[in-house]
Amino acid sequence: MSNSAIFARRGGLGGIVSWFIRIVIYDICITGISDIFGVPRIVALFIFLGILAAISFGGYLMKQKMSPGVEDDY
Repeated sequence: MSNSAIFARRGGLGGIVSWFIRIVIYDICITGISDIFGVPRIVALFIFLGILAAISFGGYLMKQKMSPGVEDDY
């Protein structure tokens, strides 16, 4: 893949729009957690990060259970 193809796929206006969409989704999640539990936004942020960490740790455990000898060395 050429450098211009990589730039077209990840850069430019589409990359900026994608970044803003992610920020809005994360903000909605954090605001929702804050409203549901009645905690400040910073506490909701740490709850959200804890949920993401638990999901990723669960995925890691599933990968190790399904294929314990496979490593992610690229």
